[in-house]
Amino acid sequence: MAKMRAVDAAVLILEKEGATEAFGLPGAAINPFYSAMKKHGGINHTLARHVEGASHMADGYSRAAAGNIGVCIGTSGPAGTDMITGLYAAQADSIPMLCITGQAPVSKLHKEDFQAVDIESIAKPLCKMAMTILEPAQVPGAFQKAFQEMRTGRPGPVLLDLPIDVQLAEIDFDIDAYEPLPVAKPAMTKAQAEKVLDMLTAAAKPNIVAGGGIINADASDLLVELAETLDVPVHPTLMAWGAIPDDHPLMAGMVGLQTHQRYGNANFLESDFVLGIGNRWANRHTGSIEKYTEGRKFVHVDIEPTQIGRVFAPDLGVVSDAKAALEVLVEVAKERKEAGKLPDYSEWTRTTAARKGQLQRKTNFPDKPIKPQRVYQEMNKVFDRDTVYVTTIGLSQIAGAQMLHTYNPRHWINAGQAGPLGWTGPAALGVKRALPEKNVVALSGDYDFQFMIEELAVGAQFNLPYVHVVVNNSYLGLIRQSQRPFEMDYHVSLAFENINTDPAVSAAAKGYGVDHVKVAEGLGCKALRVEDPEEIAGALKEAQGIAAEHQVPVVVEVILERVTNIAMGTELDNVNEFEDLAVSADDAPTALMLLD
Repeated sequence: MAKMRAVDAAVLILEKEGATEAFGLPGAAINPFYSAMKKHGGINHTLARHVEGASHMADGYSRAAAGNIGVCIGTSGPAGTDMITGLYAAQADSIPMLCITGQAPVSKLHKEDFQAVDIESIAKPLCKMAMTILEPAQVPGAFQKAFQEMRTGRPGPVLLDLPIDVQLAEIDFDIDAYEPLPVAKPAMTKAQAEKVLDMLTAAAKPNIVAGGGIINADASDLLVELAETLDVPVHPTLMAWGAIPDDHPLMAGMVGLQTHQRYGNANFLESDFVLGIGNRWANRHTGSIEKYTEGRKFVHVDIEPTQIGRVFAPDLGVVSDAKAALEVLVEVAKERKEAGKLPDYSEWTRTTAARKGQLQRKTNFPDKPIKPQRVYQEMNKVFDRDTVYVTTIGLSQIAGAQMLHTYNPRHWINAGQAGPLGWTGPAALGVKRALPEKNVVALSGDYDFQFMIEELAVGAQFNLPYVHVVVNNSYLGLIRQSQRPFEMDYHVSLAFENINTDPAVSAAAKGYGVDHVKVAEGLGCKALRVEDPEEIAGALKEAQGIAAEHQVPVVVEVILERVTNIAMGTELDNVNEFEDLAVSADDAPTALMLLD
């Protein structure tokens, strides 16, 4: 045993647990922890400009770095409260993330001391574990338990709060005697797998709904193997997009009221059986439960027992880790295939695949100002199959999910359930930290971009190059569209006459308000503005070159027409396509690159 400060033990534990990427801001109450990071040197730290931004960076890192956990660090008081949105986003999407806060001395916690806030109580509803550590000797055990909690069952975030006197106290600790705690994951039995496949093969038109649990479990290859063995179509949810490549013959399209493909909804509504794995039946995926479940049976497989039956009662529920379930399902499916005991679903899969060529949306618009659909068309042309997209919410995200293409797991990084504005930029920085060799492309509307815009400076300072596509209509576009039933357009416009805008330089942007190009440049980044649809592709290519050359984020601002309604609706069979935008394959060949 060796005598050391509690914070030295904590940092050594982080290293041994593999959590060596941290994002945060130092402060008086957390400086001891920073001194330990400096002393031991095993933690790479990125200095954020806002603690909420740091939490989104850690979140983005965890989503992109398979098997690793991002760490967010801040001082006492407002640093912890700033982390709450980040904790919510991670908890909602089952993302492991460790938040560490400084705190006033233990003796001051009940005396309304400067920046002393009960962050444990505030954070508990949004974490798997939140703890203010009051005894120095508890520090190693608390960190050990935190990592077990983040990895066991349904993943999620943890917050550990460290009073400054606890950080500085000396304890006996030997890192060589420390071992991570075992992680428990329930597994589907072979008997359960037999029952699941009995139900699936009794159906005429079965499909698989693949959820984010498959991504968390790194089980995408097994998902594709199961689908191919059974010859059954797959509908990935938004959180599982990329688990099966968009151009795979069995990729049946996403289902939903907003983020979906037309052929995805049509295919699903034709089905009579659904095997859901690692998904949670989110309301923007299902629409009304009555319509979603009508005429079909369901099996639900999830790692969290309380998820089974939470939204509706399946015909069969199985508690299992997605990877463990897929392993045994593949085993049983292969046995049945070799024995000639699987139905022939070739006609079902053929008609499913055919809808990809029949139900597309128009993207090839020559209009000026630019229609947003054209932006995604050009992004599909310019960015390759290995591109990692990062986005969060708004019409930009919805249209992107309808029209972009994703081919690999962890290549669509999206804050799904929480959808906090401002998440995209800092999350993209965390993703770039996790995947330094990948081409990372962020997608924002102008309002999402203006939240946390200061974090662009982090990318410039720490040489984290990525391309940030900003589609600017100077509107809260999704809120404007949702106000239509109320016959109002109320406080959703971001437009104003910017007295610094030179109309000779940017006539189209005049009256659009914030000059994002100047702001980005002022934060040490590069930026391009596009006003002609024929120049989008060139600007995207140029941005990639600039990012590679200067190793900084590059913003590509595309000036859009002020109002475009994006397809969405109230039911899977009641999506408003705005008919001039809903076309067949013959009308929009540029939208069908995945079929080439």
